[in-house]
Amino acid sequence: MQLLFESLFNGVAIGSVLLMAALGLAIVFGLMGVINLAHGELIMLGAYTTYVVQLIFKLPAFEPVYNLYVLVAIPLAFVVSGVVGILLERTVIRRLYGNPLETLLATWGVSLILQQFVRSVPLATAAGVVLALVVGFSLPLLMPAPWLEGPRARFVRAGCWATSALAGVLLAGGLASQISRIARATSRNVDVTAPQWMRGGLEWADLTLPVPRLVIIVMTVVSVLGVTLFLNRSVWGTRIRAVTQNRSMSDCLGIPTDTVDVLTFGIGSGLAGIAGVAVSLLGSVGPNVGGSYIVGCFMVVVLGGVGNLFGAVLASFAIGWLTDLIGAGRLLTLWPAMPPPLAATVKFFATTSMAQVMVFALIVLFLQFRPAGLFPQKGRMVEA
Repeated sequence: MQLLFESLFNGVAIGSVLLMAALGLAIVFGLMGVINLAHGELIMLGAYTTYVVQLIFKLPAFEPVYNLYVLVAIPLAFVVSGVVGILLERTVIRRLYGNPLETLLATWGVSLILQQFVRSVPLATAAGVVLALVVGFSLPLLMPAPWLEGPRARFVRAGCWATSALAGVLLAGGLASQISRIARATSRNVDVTAPQWMRGGLEWADLTLPVPRLVIIVMTVVSVLGVTLFLNRSVWGTRIRAVTQNRSMSDCLGIPTDTVDVLTFGIGSGLAGIAGVAVSLLGSVGPNVGGSYIVGCFMVVVLGGVGNLFGAVLASFAIGWLTDLIGAGRLLTLWPAMPPPLAATVKFFATTSMAQVMVFALIVLFLQFRPAGLFPQKGRMVEA
């Protein structure tokens, strides 16, 4: 019984990371049908944001509150990845709607660009560029509506971007002498040190539960509840669900579908940034960290049913539990009387990498019988 509970906890912990990484993709893929191969790089940006926040909190001025840097990194990672996702939607994806192959190739190219950006650009300069993007997108939202209408709207927007560029230059120059002497963004992995309150484990029922994984589970629960409440209780959530069901009818009813697309992509990308915070607490952060999660994200979305959050939750926890059950060799312990041929097969797949191969093979087999996943989409457009 203890072994089974330990396996279930490890499965929930693995599934929580997968769910955090796939939650934003489930929203974007379900609404717009966009195969975003740059989603892993949005996770990477969230992880590097956590690293930068940690470096800032190591400075003497912030050292007394160093243990709180994770609480600051979570909203910042959401904003950074969300702004980059909105920029990606406004510049690349918006022009490729209805062309899945072109969208796939374009987002794959964006993922390579973001990886090389992290490898090549100094840390302070990268922080300045990101701040410029954040300020440039945020200032128009703070302006009174009449200022953004009429002939002066163009000059107001130009002034916003000029201010954001100046802020980016000042940040890059101001932090260059501080952050760059602590660390530089290179092609090598960097480590995020967990704060004091996230180290060690909790003893419960003769088991040691690692605190970082418990925190990630809590982050996942809060994120899922927040997204669920937003989609079901807010006006814009209702509009998003309406566009998901029937885009043409929603457009005829006056719902601004273009704004819904931007908002959805921003939220989905921001959730990827929060997933990056979780990923940074589990291991080293590098330019390729997002690539190790992108396949699992798509498996969660497809297995659960495109655009179905409850299906994504079940799929992620099922994949996590099977990965631990097979990869750690617990299946042999739980079933000691296993037939020899089956036992030999289980032993062959009793590693983390091979367990993932087995789990993906089982998912592919399952999709042969239910191609739309556990909970397929419903609606007139889907039925048509």
